[in-house]
Amino acid sequence: MKANILIVGVGGQGTLLASRVLGALAEIEGADCKLSEVHGMSQRGGSVVTHVKIAPEVMSPIVGVGDADVILAFEELEALRYINYLKKGGTVVVNTQRILPMPVITGARKYPEDVIDSLRASAGKVVALDALAVAEEIGELRSVNVVMLGALAADIGVAFEKIDAALKAAVKPKLYDINRKALKRGYENREEI
Repeated sequence: MKANILIVGVGGQGTLLASRVLGALAEIEGADCKLSEVHGMSQRGGSVVTHVKIAPEVMSPIVGVGDADVILAFEELEALRYINYLKKGGTVVVNTQRILPMPVITGARKYPEDVIDSLRASAGKVVALDALAVAEEIGELRSVNVVMLGALAADIGVAFEKIDAALKAAVKPKLYDINRKALKRGYENREEI
């Protein structure tokens, strides 16, 4: 397995857990993996970015500009904010949820209406999912990140059994069943747009 993945979202959305699951997946696949989390005001809902590099041998944990095979975005605007990291022909797997940043809340700026269209213009492929709606359906709002991991795994051709084993290795046993449900729903419900 070889992939450069940039996970982007807002503080509290679980980018670190998502990267740990991908790290466990790399281990299952027998690959090397390096992770690096970079964040600003994550505790106040600010932008969070996690770099994940998986390959037979990984030298640096940072995904460079124009080098991401996939951007896994837990929020639309965050996908657009980091689109320059996507390589030509790369894929964006995006949650269609919108979390308003402070400048939008205060009225200083407007949330762009055409985010998905802008992503489609820059990416080889855009896979979208309303992960918040799925998380609400299963009764665990904090599982948006795991729903998105399921969509990512399906899109890059990882067998469900492997991503499920990675999830089991990365979460506490008492949280596994609800997260497995979220993973499976994401795996089955993504769509290319």
